[in-house]
Amino acid sequence: MTAPNSDVLLGACGWLSERDPALAAAFAAYGVPQWRVGQPEYAVIARMIAFQQITTKAARTIWDRVEARLGTVHTHTVLGEDEEALRACGLSRPKIRHLRSIAEAIESGELDLERVHKAGMEEARAELIAVKGIGPWTADLFLMACGRLDAFPVGDVGLMESYRLLSESEARLDSRAFSERAESWRPYRGVAAHLLWAWINAERAKAYAADGGG
Repeated sequence: MTAPNSDVLLGACGWLSERDPALAAAFAAYGVPQWRVGQPEYAVIARMIAFQQITTKAARTIWDRVEARLGTVHTHTVLGEDEEALRACGLSRPKIRHLRSIAEAIESGELDLERVHKAGMEEARAELIAVKGIGPWTADLFLMACGRLDAFPVGDVGLMESYRLLSESEARLDSRAFSERAESWRPYRGVAAHLLWAWINAERAKAYAADGGG
């Protein structure tokens, strides 16, 4: 897959900037964000599962071990591997169960990622979250990786914190309120998410460098 057209992204960023000062500030600071693109394949979802609810640094270490162990992260390599070997890579038992459940759904044809990639937004999301192990957050991230401009992981804490900082608010919006705010960003909620991620990641990198990288 390829990222959305750069002219489309530029136009979407301008459109969002006119509607929300926080997004305007993010766009003014860092411009058009780089789109996170992935292939419509099992390894993309598997990596998302591995990275959930732990620090990025820890997740990268675990994922590197998984790739080293399996060679290729594929449905058959995950299903054919011993659970304890996957545990030794750092994966929790619930995550291993989810990885195997998703792999089994793909092997059986219950989940067809090519079909998901080509389907309408709601149909694609429904097929993904029908599989045990794929929640709304993972489904929306996968659809964003497929280039869907309006896919949006509502409960993403990083997005909510980024929006709080850009809005110069003391309190972070809860998931429901943030979802309601994001309604005004349709049909470019995915672009808004990338703007917010780009801004907070860049700010964290600046703070890390200012602190001497320690």
